[in-house]
Amino acid sequence: MPIRPFSREQTWMFPPTLDELVPADHPARYVAAFVDGLTRADWLGLGVAPAGEARGAPGYAPAALLGAWLYGFMTGVRSSRKLEGACRDHLAYLWLTGWQRPDHNTLWRFYQAHRAGMRALLKRTVRVAVATGLVDLAVQAVDGTRVAGSAARERTLDAAGLADLLGRVETAIADLEAQNTGGDDPPPARLPAELARAAALRARVLEALARVTDAGGPHRANVTDPDATLQTRRGGGFQVGYNPQAMLAGVHAPQPGASGGLLITAADVTADRDDHGQLVPLLEQAEAATGAPIPELQADGGYHSAANLAACEARGQVIVMPDPQAPRPDQPYHKDRFVHDPETDTYTCPQGQVLPFVGLDTRTAGGPPIRRYRADPTVCAACPVRAACTTAKMTGRSITISPDDARLRRHRAFMATDAARDAYRRRKTLPEPAFGILKEQQGARRFLLRGLANVRDEWSLLATAFNLRTLAGLWQAAACPARPRAA
Repeated sequence: MPIRPFSREQTWMFPPTLDELVPADHPARYVAAFVDGLTRADWLGLGVAPAGEARGAPGYAPAALLGAWLYGFMTGVRSSRKLEGACRDHLAYLWLTGWQRPDHNTLWRFYQAHRAGMRALLKRTVRVAVATGLVDLAVQAVDGTRVAGSAARERTLDAAGLADLLGRVETAIADLEAQNTGGDDPPPARLPAELARAAALRARVLEALARVTDAGGPHRANVTDPDATLQTRRGGGFQVGYNPQAMLAGVHAPQPGASGGLLITAADVTADRDDHGQLVPLLEQAEAATGAPIPELQADGGYHSAANLAACEARGQVIVMPDPQAPRPDQPYHKDRFVHDPETDTYTCPQGQVLPFVGLDTRTAGGPPIRRYRADPTVCAACPVRAACTTAKMTGRSITISPDDARLRRHRAFMATDAARDAYRRRKTLPEPAFGILKEQQGARRFLLRGLANVRDEWSLLATAFNLRTLAGLWQAAACPARPRAA
């Protein structure tokens, strides 16, 4: 076939306009429309003076810097230096910044000063999406994932390790100070770089040691990022990082045959490995963002607890959540198979043996009252299924009943229904694809900032960018480049 003419020295008779360089349906245009839709009050809420200051050298337009950061988080460009390169080399970023090229220091200062205020943008993306009428608010799912922090696992030490490290740092500082105070030369105006780094390390070690030795504190602390903790990894082992959380809702396609999407209605980060305490706060955050209650909430077994069930019951909240302690088919003598008689306050086992009340469990002093029921040991000794029912050698089978036992049983019965099982099978279509996009396409396999407060800001901006990806996709499918407006 013939070859097209090729030359790197082409010229234009009329130079192209900036607007011609980016297609009309490019996602960057949606980001620009979203940023341009911010009101003066929105900008002030971000801590930005949209009109600039009366004095001083002219600065970059806040809309240009915010647009670059939002599009960067959408496309996995999350460091200020990489963003500087993108604003220099990529047409979409050049279009967003008006062909200006902010350097990494300018980009970083804007991000550092306003990233906490940017958390409000997540709620705005949710309101914009809800205003389209395409968000399925009837069913939402909550889940967490593990993301590595900006710290090495080897820097997570216990009290003894921190004390040893502190001693070595003190020795190194003493040596450096001796090297810089000898002779008749005047002392330097500032600490030498090596000594300054050692002094900063000593401060971090002392902070970590204070945390570990504090009553009720962790057993180990990381010297680089004291807020980061050891988190389990899906493939096994541990990593130093955080436990980000998200609430997800489905988004319908605007036209038949087009693909829909997902929307993050709430997001937060915790350093705890346990998910139990995150369910209710995320539920409340999602309802505040969407302005509507959640008819059906889906969660995995990591959130299951009697406290969460009680909170949802008090709110009238339907929650589809498996119980890790629910009886399995191969457990015919689980305590849920025992039938209670309220008149005699006894339980009857599947073999017909009666277990009377024998008193409160003394091992739960200070906690809720736990009632214990125990069968006659002589009857249990003669039972043909004793080995499958109990491992007690000298006593009969016993069961304990907490004040939450009735609530737990009701929820287990609900989860055994076909409707609950079908709903839980659909849960995996919400959080898992979203976390995959966040990690693979938005580069969220590792946090770049340190400290829980900073990491929360970073995760919130990742969630905001995720929602903008969804909204830009719907905008492209609808072929309607109208300015997005919140409800």
